[in-house]
Amino acid sequence: MNLTIVRRAAPQSAVVLDPQMHPVLQRVYAARGVRSPHDLELSMQQLLPIGTLAGVEAAAELLYAHRQRGGLILIIGDFDADGATSTAVLVRALRSWGFAAVDFLVPNRFEFGYGLTPEIVALAATQCPALIVTVDNGIASNAGVAAARAAGIEVLITDHHLPGRELPHANVIVNPNLPGSSFGSRALAGVGVAFYVIAALRRVLEQRRALPPAALMAAELLDLVALGTVADVVPFDANNRILVAHGLARIRAGRCVPGITALLEVARRNPATLVASDLGFAVAPRLNAAGRLADMSIGIRCLLSDALDEARAAAHELDALNSQRRQIEAKMQAQALSAIRVLGDPGSGVTRAGVCLFDAGWHQGVVGLVASRVKERVRRPVIAFARVDATTLRGSARSIPGIHVRDLLDAIATRNPLLIQKFGGHAMAAGVTLEAALLDQFAAAFDAECSSALARLGSPDVIETDGELLVDELALPLATALRAGGPWGPGFPEPVFDGVFRIQSARLVGERHLKLGLSAPEGRGQFDAIAFNFADGAARGMPLPSGAARLIYRLDSNEYMGERRLQFVVEYLLPA
Repeated sequence: MNLTIVRRAAPQSAVVLDPQMHPVLQRVYAARGVRSPHDLELSMQQLLPIGTLAGVEAAAELLYAHRQRGGLILIIGDFDADGATSTAVLVRALRSWGFAAVDFLVPNRFEFGYGLTPEIVALAATQCPALIVTVDNGIASNAGVAAARAAGIEVLITDHHLPGRELPHANVIVNPNLPGSSFGSRALAGVGVAFYVIAALRRVLEQRRALPPAALMAAELLDLVALGTVADVVPFDANNRILVAHGLARIRAGRCVPGITALLEVARRNPATLVASDLGFAVAPRLNAAGRLADMSIGIRCLLSDALDEARAAAHELDALNSQRRQIEAKMQAQALSAIRVLGDPGSGVTRAGVCLFDAGWHQGVVGLVASRVKERVRRPVIAFARVDATTLRGSARSIPGIHVRDLLDAIATRNPLLIQKFGGHAMAAGVTLEAALLDQFAAAFDAECSSALARLGSPDVIETDGELLVDELALPLATALRAGGPWGPGFPEPVFDGVFRIQSARLVGERHLKLGLSAPEGRGQFDAIAFNFADGAARGMPLPSGAARLIYRLDSNEYMGERRLQFVVEYLLPA
């Protein structure tokens, strides 16, 4: 892979944040724009005020009015981890706060597609709800909202996806990305929006002395907010870092919902040392597996359960689904990586600026993962398509920093009005539906738009690192300091370093992962390293590396025989 390494620059005049702070961590923070200790303040007092998110007060009043009337409130969520956690937040809060009838409905993605469709409204109407509340969806559901209102059902939309040119005629809409929004964070996940709504509602209930005894505090649901925020890979701006930090603190202290405890158990992660990446790589995939292969209601029931044994049963079911998902994904990924070889040499990128992939046998629920894996390999925007029926394809897009894939799809739709049936999403991920016969035409248009975007962006084959570490810095105290220095995430990236090392030993473990023994070039220091998924795709069957190599890596630790030791996690292995 022909990557250009660019080292993040820390200002020379950076303020000393804390005399006790490791100097490398100080440098890392400075390179991320941290200029004072205040910038690292993650107290709830620093959270953007609840009332500054437009629509939350009207949403709280609408919910309160329905509490007084006593009719059924039906939560309709998306089928991913953000939607599942958003649903659980709303259901738990409303049930705790004296709402007479609260239930949820999650559309099966294979039968109903995405969002509040007229078909979902028809299904919901059989339960005679007085109010439908969408979470993590709805902003593009114009027809579904119209169908609900025509049936006499009021609608509250809570969403974070980008709106289209015309907003649905819901009773109330809460979305930080609405045109003209002055809210200080457009990066809220769907679960973050749900949290702001329930925080506003609890304030109304407090003011009217309408809370039952032992009612939940809104902050008691931050474990769910953290999980959904991390899972949806939204930017970690200051507001999201606060939400995630406090949610992680609840989980570490053992004060999370039983469902998260159970999911951590099956993932073999220790809650006491949990960091954001553990939620992203261990918990979220198991939760998402339900929506990808079966029905997300399994995941929601896991998060709603108050009995640990019941939550464990659901978590084991989710774990089994995730194993099945891995098998399906591995096969699809191998097919996808074979396909990109006809586009160019996978070792040096591809000749297309935007890559469209399709196989008639691919699973609808897994194409997003395939798009993500291929995007990581070719460092270009990728859309992977699966067949919906004989004439229709549904694709899942994943993009790279600097190219807003939802806006890119909007540009294609504007220039080619008959090409796309529907689309939606945000900067890094989106969905698109089109006629199968138009795939080649769409692929050409997608490539052209990506080409223009890349010309403006510059080379995507650039990777930022936090520079080289001295041999004396390559030690467990720094790895511990970096792990504790988060939460790290998109927009506030986990530190990665680069340097030349000599590979003393190399072997495959678990069939795909590369275990390395390293030494520094001058021979000082021996280090363990692992490169996850090294033998996937193009690397399968290749000779194991040896000799000098330039590594792009993270520092972490590994526990073996009760002893915690330094371990490199290799992101890229390049020629020295």
